[in-house]
Amino acid sequence: MDEQEERVLDEQEWHVEAAAVIQDVKECVENIIVSSLPVSDTTIYFNLTTKEKNSYCIELTASGFRIVSDKYDDKSQPTEDYFETPYSLLDNISPLYRQSFSNALSAKLLLLAEQGERELAE
Repeated sequence: MDEQEERVLDEQEWHVEAAAVIQDVKECVENIIVSSLPVSDTTIYFNLTTKEKNSYCIELTASGFRIVSDKYDDKSQPTEDYFETPYSLLDNISPLYRQSFSNALSAKLLLLAEQGERELAE
């Protein structure tokens, strides 16, 4: 990923950003919460457990998402790889995420199709 200018947000803005990420992926992971690690004006951390029961601490910066440890509330093992979205990170580390995401998408599409059929019948 190209080097990006660090995005500066205050602590409240980072928590709003984190809440959106959590909302987007919570159905496809075992658990995801904001870490107790300090929030800076450029970084926030998540504690994540995949459907496979693997634990991670994830860093979010302007560069994207990256794994910084396989333990909650720890950033002592940062990886080099950044992912642009939480979906691409999860797709890389969790086969059950892919399956869960696919199932959720199929269910939503089926619901939309059923709603469309009902509207046509009216």
